[in-house]
Amino acid sequence: MAELNGKPVTLDELQSLALTNYGHFTSMRMEDGTVRGLSLHLDRLVRDCRLVFGVELDREQTQSYIRKAAEGITGVAGLRVTVFDPAIDMGRPSDAKDPHVLVNLRPAGALTPPPLTAKSFDFTRDSAAVKHIGLHSQLRVRREAQLAGFDDAFFVEPDGCVSEGGTWNLGFVDQEGSVIWPAAPVLPGTTMLLLQSLDAPKQITIPVRLADVPNMAAAFATNTTIGVRSVTALDEVQFPEDHPVLDALREGYAAIPGDSL
Repeated sequence: MAELNGKPVTLDELQSLALTNYGHFTSMRMEDGTVRGLSLHLDRLVRDCRLVFGVELDREQTQSYIRKAAEGITGVAGLRVTVFDPAIDMGRPSDAKDPHVLVNLRPAGALTPPPLTAKSFDFTRDSAAVKHIGLHSQLRVRREAQLAGFDDAFFVEPDGCVSEGGTWNLGFVDQEGSVIWPAAPVLPGTTMLLLQSLDAPKQITIPVRLADVPNMAAAFATNTTIGVRSVTALDEVQFPEDHPVLDALREGYAAIPGDSL
């Protein structure tokens, strides 16, 4: 099911999204009409609209579109909210100043899927702070990683520091049991921000060089779809699937109440 500005979307309205592919989005996990970090998702949509289109997105109106699309849906579902201008012209993207709100509902999987393995790539995501819909580069390296026998890719900046995964934030646990978030150009993921709001365990944001990875005790991936997912291999470095700090992060995340749509 998909609605554009609160109404069923037409094929013509979707053509510009498919053919021009300029816009931004956020993905949420809805559980019985609530979303963890709803305000963070709305903050992202407003902030990114300002960066991508140079205009202010109506926060309350956007939430009303989301609420309408989710009306009557029970249990667990995935919500994707995409902001784009159906009238965009590829030759004049600077004229695209009337962003519309597309809301898609889809099934949601288990909050904690099986462990992940990832291969490193020298890669800097374009406009890293924006959750934009231009995913070709990320999917290209994800494909290369999978062809090499891994599940996904993770990125290394020109200075040798680790940043993030293909569509997820990357975190570590050091030998003292502290959570380490890489200080690098990354998407400020809503799950990462919610985890950083927890009182425990201790969390630090510092540069993590690729050479530092073998010294870590555990690694994990986070986003709205997967929650806190164990990472059991980064290149040839192996990590345990289970670790007490990862259990604490999962428990803390699960205890964060959802916000009503």
